[in-house]
Amino acid sequence: MNHWMQRWPPITATLTLLSLLTIAGAQPIDRKAVVRRHTIRVEKADPLSSLSVGNGGFSFTADVTGLQSYPDEYAGGVPLGTESEWGWHSFPNRMGYRLEEVFKDYHFNDRDRAYAVQWKEPGRTRDAADYLRANPHRLQLGNIGFELIKKDGSLAMLKDLSAVRQELDMWTGQLHSRFILEGTAVEVVTYGHPGQDAVSVQVRSSLLKQGRLRVRIRFPYPTGQWGDNGNNWKENLLHQSAIVRQWRQGVLLQHTLDSTRYYTTLRWSGDAVVKEAEPHYFLLIPRAAGVFELTVRFDPEDSRLPLPSFSATAESSIREWTRFWSRGGMIDLSGSTDPRASELERRVITSLYLTRIQCAGDQPPQETGLTYNSWYGRPHLEMHWWHGVHFALWGRTDLLEKSLTWYARAASTAYGIARRQGYAGLRWQKMTDPEGRETPSSVGAFLLWQQPHFIYLAELCYRAHPDPATLKKYRDLVLATADFMASYACYDRIQRRYVLGKGLIPAQECYHPEDTYNPTFELAYWYWALSTAQLWRERLKLGPEKKWDAVLKELSPLPVQGDRYLFAESATDSYTNSVYRTDHPAVLCALGMLPVLPVMDTARMHATFDWVWDHWTWGHTWGWDFPMVAMSATRLGLPEKAIAALMMPVGKNTWLVNGHNYQDERLRVYLPGNGALLSAIALMCAGYEGSGPLPGWPKDGRWKVRYEGLHRMP
Repeated sequence: MNHWMQRWPPITATLTLLSLLTIAGAQPIDRKAVVRRHTIRVEKADPLSSLSVGNGGFSFTADVTGLQSYPDEYAGGVPLGTESEWGWHSFPNRMGYRLEEVFKDYHFNDRDRAYAVQWKEPGRTRDAADYLRANPHRLQLGNIGFELIKKDGSLAMLKDLSAVRQELDMWTGQLHSRFILEGTAVEVVTYGHPGQDAVSVQVRSSLLKQGRLRVRIRFPYPTGQWGDNGNNWKENLLHQSAIVRQWRQGVLLQHTLDSTRYYTTLRWSGDAVVKEAEPHYFLLIPRAAGVFELTVRFDPEDSRLPLPSFSATAESSIREWTRFWSRGGMIDLSGSTDPRASELERRVITSLYLTRIQCAGDQPPQETGLTYNSWYGRPHLEMHWWHGVHFALWGRTDLLEKSLTWYARAASTAYGIARRQGYAGLRWQKMTDPEGRETPSSVGAFLLWQQPHFIYLAELCYRAHPDPATLKKYRDLVLATADFMASYACYDRIQRRYVLGKGLIPAQECYHPEDTYNPTFELAYWYWALSTAQLWRERLKLGPEKKWDAVLKELSPLPVQGDRYLFAESATDSYTNSVYRTDHPAVLCALGMLPVLPVMDTARMHATFDWVWDHWTWGHTWGWDFPMVAMSATRLGLPEKAIAALMMPVGKNTWLVNGHNYQDERLRVYLPGNGALLSAIALMCAGYEGSGPLPGWPKDGRWKVRYEGLHRMP
């Protein structure tokens, strides 16, 4: 076993060492002060500034009223979504489309292999691919908003609200909204429930007594398109909404869409009446003197579980958020004189909040979390590294492990893909759904870098809990993942080496599978993951797997050209073809996401980094690329470049007031960017195996960095 694969020390010992190194003789970080100095404040109705509450498997996004009163006005920004992990729907498959219809045979490595791809030619096969891509799709569960009535009896528009002031206290999860309508103040406090898919609000206003404030419950219909902003009010005849039960201070609503059915329960304080104003449109009309409280919960079944009151939801939220912030990692950049410090710290704190409410569920999240749909609401497994690794690095491995349970459900499909293509083990799918089904995709079918992720994520779990229970929990999937990796590598008998490809698309997706082989990052990741899988066999007392060792011994070397690494061995024009200066600079992942490997030359990687830094088309990258580059810079001993990468003034490195990483008009929310930032900060602070602390921070005297509870990367 190589020296770099030696056993990691128990995480408790590592944490103790880090604490001594970084805050010896200092008081613990005042975590509440750090979080609250970044309380989010909104003072105008900006569609890109909506704010969310949630619990990791459910999220509710509100406008400046504290509810979802103006969904159409916010649809082009950060939409007013209500999404859960369980909320999925399929349009009826009346044509009986089957996945087998979209298989296409490709001749790679002396045999035909069937891939589920998209089809351009009109006809049934294309229709089947289109249907299977769009179904199932994640549902927008419902819109809960105010109807505010003006003095003349008309509905108030967003422009009629003045003196808007809204604050999200991330320490407690409280969203506090205030505004004025025609001289009358309205104050709204909103909480998400940490254990139920519920939101609670308290409203204070004399508009209640005047009968000019009502709550609207509206159920949209899914668009079936790439995105769904939750404001499709058409197609009323294609779904049904009804009052199922009603009692003095509550009502149960049922929403049915084809074979999908779910329930919305309301509980309120005081006197109120519910009526159906029109199809899928219900009004809750309070008869209150000045204060009204409401809890709304979404359930996949007709649940008889009592709804929590507003005060109970508030208490639960405060308790859970205080617990979240009080454990795990924290960073404090106060005292830094570098002008970028405050903004960087803000991005970190808001990212901790957003990933907790958007990405901490029982399955890998979609790239836009639980706010609105992208790619039909489907998870992308190659992004799970960015969605999940940071939880372990920030001392919250339990939140990562929740989503790892999904892989057991998805394993049968992954085994099927591998068998269909003539490989051993399991091949993890790229674009998928809650059940782990395969999605037709002309990119995803050939993408490869999601394959080693499970080994990496399981290894982080073992580092946090180095015991037989962890080994037993993930053993089968780790070993089967490695079995595929070893069988995928094709042996070239002439050059006497194992080759990755042809037949793949690298993480940098601007390549054609028919002629691409041996991308640098994937080769390095194969080496690291197979070596780590052998370490798992050693821990399990199984002895090394001969096939894995054979691949490790004769795996193709990382491809070089002069003093730099090629992006792929097949891309001999890596440095002359402008196409290869776009998309992800994934060649740097080989030393960033991954440690220095025995097969790697750090001087050559340094030269590669320098070229990428000077020549890359940064406007054509993605949000996670900037933290990834910072990770590479950190491992290369370039802390100034690490900070510069994190703060690079490029469009897709835009961070909105609500903490979301804006990409473009289509992707106004991009949570891989938030997760990547957190992973980069952990590496820059706690370092990696063999480094000292704080390797990613300039030693120019302008940075004062204190951290607690962050864990080293491999």
